[in-house]
Amino acid sequence: MTLKAENLSRRYMRKTGQANYFYAVKGVTLELRPGEVTVLMGRSGSGKTTLLHMLSGLLTPSEGRVLLGDADLYTMDDGALSRLRNERIGVVPQGRSAIDSLTVLENVLLPGKMYGGGDEKEAMRWLEALEIDHLAASRPAELSGGELRRMAIARALAQDPAMLLADEPTGDLDDVSTGRVLSVLKDAARDRSKAVLIVSHDSEATHYADVLYRMDGGVVTEKF
Repeated sequence: MTLKAENLSRRYMRKTGQANYFYAVKGVTLELRPGEVTVLMGRSGSGKTTLLHMLSGLLTPSEGRVLLGDADLYTMDDGALSRLRNERIGVVPQGRSAIDSLTVLENVLLPGKMYGGGDEKEAMRWLEALEIDHLAASRPAELSGGELRRMAIARALAQDPAMLLADEPTGDLDDVSTGRVLSVLKDAARDRSKAVLIVSHDSEATHYADVLYRMDGGVVTEKF
C-alpha cells in the first residue's frame, strides 16, 4: 500500500506583522512505497513534524491531499479516519507518549485493544527485536528515555501497520541502540513490506535510506 502526498501545505495565521499567515509546509509532493525506507532530513523548525502529522491523518492540511491506497484521508469522517489510522498507520511521536499506569506490554497492546484486537505474541516479538522484552512487566517510570522511545516503536509496529511514520526515533538513543532501532525499521520495510518514513536530523539514518529527502523552510528541496 502506497501513501501519496499531493501538493501538501499547512499555513498558520499571524496576529502581527506584515503578512497575515505563514507556511509551515508548502507544496510537498512525495510517495511512501512498500518495502522502502524514506528518510526526511532537516533542522529543527524546518516543517518535518508538521508534514509527518499531515501524512498520518493527525493534522488537516490547508491545501493538497493525502492518499493511502484509494482512501483520501481528509475526506473521511473522524470515526473512519481514526480506525484507518489505528489499523494502517503506525506513528512514533517525538515526545513522551507512555501511559504511566500501564506496564510496557500493556502500553504496546493498547492501540490494538481499542478495536478489540491486540496480539501479545506480536507485541513481545517487537519488544524482543528492540531488546527491551525483559522490561515487559515494568512501568514507564522505571524506564530510561531511550527505553521509552523503543517502547513507542514497538507499539507502532505491533499493530502490523502498512505505514510506519517515525519522528526522530533515535533522538534519545546511544550509538548502539541507534543502530538497533534503524536496523529494526529497515527490516520492517524489507521483510514485512512496510512503507517506513524516518523524520530525523541524525545523519546515521541516511545510511538506512532507500529514498532520501531534505526539508528546509517548509519545502522538500532535494531528493538525492
